[in-house]
Amino acid sequence: MPAVSHRTGSRRRTINEINMVPFIDVMLVLLIIFMVTAPLITTGLVDLPSVGKSRQRPEHVIELVVAADESLRLRVDGKDAQSVPLRSVATRVREAQAGNADTPVVISADRAVKYEAVVKVMDTLQRAGVQRVGLSVKSGG
Repeated sequence: MPAVSHRTGSRRRTINEINMVPFIDVMLVLLIIFMVTAPLITTGLVDLPSVGKSRQRPEHVIELVVAADESLRLRVDGKDAQSVPLRSVATRVREAQAGNADTPVVISADRAVKYEAVVKVMDTLQRAGVQRVGLSVKSGG
């Protein structure tokens, strides 16, 4: 009988290891790119206005009061507060201005009122062409 030789030892063994060198090279390149570009990125800063006191109170002021239940009242020169619906706010303010577009309109809203309700009032006045609209705030003292 001829001799049978088995060549079991000549098979290649598969390597189950991950070659880390290319991975490390890619990471170092990305690190350098981020380090170079990071100082060039400007952060979006918001410059908020500060609240101050006016030097003198205007003689003729129209005030819109937004109550906690989002009902509107119109007060002219601090005297009478008449209830007014949102759809007729613009015409009532125009009547109270009596043709003087420089008459300021101040919106005084309750703390519990949603921001959306105040924006609706401001939008209504802006669409009607009212120029000077401000918000009344509590002085932080």
